[in-house]
Amino acid sequence: MARNKEGLLLLLDVSPSTHILLPEIEKVCSMLIQKKLIYGKSDEVGIVLFGAEDTENELTKEVGGYEHVVVLRHIKVVDGDMIEALQKLPLGTAPGDFLDAIVVGMDMMIKKYGPTNKGKKRLCLLTNPLYCIKEPYEGSKEDQIDTIATQMNSYGMKLDCVIVRSKLTGDEDKRTRDENELLLNRFSERTRGKMVYVESPTSLLGALRTRNITPVTVFRGDLELSPKMKIKVWVYKKTSEEKFPTLKKYSDKAPPTDRFATHEIKVDYEYKRVEDPNKVVPPEQRIKGYRYGPQVVPISSAEWDAVKFKPEKGVKFLGFTNASNIMRHYYMKDVYIFIPEPGNTKAIQAVSAIARAMKETNKVAILRCVWRQGQGNVVVGVLTPNLSNQDNIPDSFYFNVLPFAEDVREFQFPSFSSFPSSWQPNEQQQEAADNLVKMLDLAPPGKEEALHPDFTPNPVLERFYRFLELKSKLPDAMVPPLDDTLKRITEPDPELLSQNKSVIDEFCKQFELKENPKIKKSSRRLWREKPSRSNEEENVGDITDGQSGSVIKNEPSIKVERIGDWTPVQDFEAIMSRRDSTEWVNKAISDMKGFIFKLVENSYEHDSCEKVLECLTSLRKGCILEQEPTQFNNFLRDLYMFCQKNNISGICELLASKQVKLITKAEAIDSDVTGDEARNFLIKTEPMLE
Repeated sequence: MARNKEGLLLLLDVSPSTHILLPEIEKVCSMLIQKKLIYGKSDEVGIVLFGAEDTENELTKEVGGYEHVVVLRHIKVVDGDMIEALQKLPLGTAPGDFLDAIVVGMDMMIKKYGPTNKGKKRLCLLTNPLYCIKEPYEGSKEDQIDTIATQMNSYGMKLDCVIVRSKLTGDEDKRTRDENELLLNRFSERTRGKMVYVESPTSLLGALRTRNITPVTVFRGDLELSPKMKIKVWVYKKTSEEKFPTLKKYSDKAPPTDRFATHEIKVDYEYKRVEDPNKVVPPEQRIKGYRYGPQVVPISSAEWDAVKFKPEKGVKFLGFTNASNIMRHYYMKDVYIFIPEPGNTKAIQAVSAIARAMKETNKVAILRCVWRQGQGNVVVGVLTPNLSNQDNIPDSFYFNVLPFAEDVREFQFPSFSSFPSSWQPNEQQQEAADNLVKMLDLAPPGKEEALHPDFTPNPVLERFYRFLELKSKLPDAMVPPLDDTLKRITEPDPELLSQNKSVIDEFCKQFELKENPKIKKSSRRLWREKPSRSNEEENVGDITDGQSGSVIKNEPSIKVERIGDWTPVQDFEAIMSRRDSTEWVNKAISDMKGFIFKLVENSYEHDSCEKVLECLTSLRKGCILEQEPTQFNNFLRDLYMFCQKNNISGICELLASKQVKLITKAEAIDSDVTGDEARNFLIKTEPMLE
């Protein structure tokens, strides 16, 4: 077997207890082979079936026994034939004895590889253990398990067990399954294997690991608490994003008869002068440039190398802080795990002591990390304690990268609690929302978690693998529809929705979605009369009516940049709703204030009063939504003084009659206006200024 390549033997239960699961078993095993064809071209795989009707294995011919165990495919380099062999597994008729299958698999591994390649040989058992294994000729079943486990360890084999739990029909099945699970758990304790329990097809899809990635440290060295206190640690990546396989350019120009053609495409670039396109610029005359305003600043490689930050390798404590100070949404990139140096007792004790102290005091540590010498950047992150519940596994830390100031995105989201009570949900709406959340719980009490992170595969990648396998056989094949198993990951469970239809209907009833008839009518009227100068085709904005619980939503057709004379309110709401820059909110408020002042100044015999009222109402609502009460309050005071000074009493009287008042602290937390001040503002009995 090639170095760093894996030898895998699939031990599949085809006994009557798994017949209902065979379609899912076929899918997950086929997917595993598809991934190995992409990632591990030299990996070798074999397939053994137990609980089959027939018997076909070398061990039976040599020593007898081991009946109803069939070697479907001997161990060989993965190819497309294996996928075809897994498409329709035969239905077995005999009880499945998983121990016989393990022994046959071990015999195949020993004959194929011998004592070499320790750690690269893996048996993967997939079973629903509802049948008792045979009694041994000597000793107990536990003794037999211990003997086999010792033999596996001596040859460097690992056993992974995937146990599918289905509904039991009686107490006898439960006793048998519990006994078999105890025996398999004994295997995992005495070998380097593991056990996985699954209850749904989705979990089964992610239970089989494509490959065991050899752990590679990103850092080995001292965890420095102070210059005189250091702990030896190793750092590994705990999670890493799995991306699409690298797609390469392929050429079909090679003759079909050339068996050694690589079909590789090589790309060469030529750089030519603008003044003389026929002259090629040699590499020594090229230099990189960086745009700085309208100009390009050339920087040589030597200058760029000199300006680079070159920190020293090391991991240093910066201090501790309360765990509540580090929000979960701060975490960036991949997750790392810090473990004490293997075999170093002092390091194990030191890490355990610090981790347990951090857990008891609810603290986390802030670290400065430079993983390797010459690294061009410094990582600052948070260290979280990870206490082990197993005696043979030491305590450790999880490490997450934290953002710098430039990485944080500041969004101006107003507090929901600062809205007026009429905009907040009533008791019936809150109860409907609570019931909806409870109904959609992915981990209800007494049941398996629906989308467990460890067993939920990426549906985009899985679909890609299946289509790639189909395309390898049928070049003209179209993309097939999404598989039902993958739909359970990407779409709501239809059975769950049907069971709770009344809850969903009640939520929809409490939060009704409908159009805004007023805005729609206004848009049609303006379209017939005259086009808007703001280059807007239709009103935009999100308006919430708290009394009826309805939400009215209109999407912008054209991005508005200024307030026009014909549809000022619609223009203002459209600019306020823009989120491509933080400046649009301030611009919208400033433009609307200027527009209102212009209306008041140019008014003749109060002809603009209604339009001023409409614009002021819209401005007030927008300032509450965006938590800008001071801007509106100052503007309303200035407008009031302006009307008093210029003897424009009609507008003040209209605003007082329509109760357009200052924004209070109850409506916006940043306001310094009380309710009494707001109510008394426009009803002051002051004489008009001459």
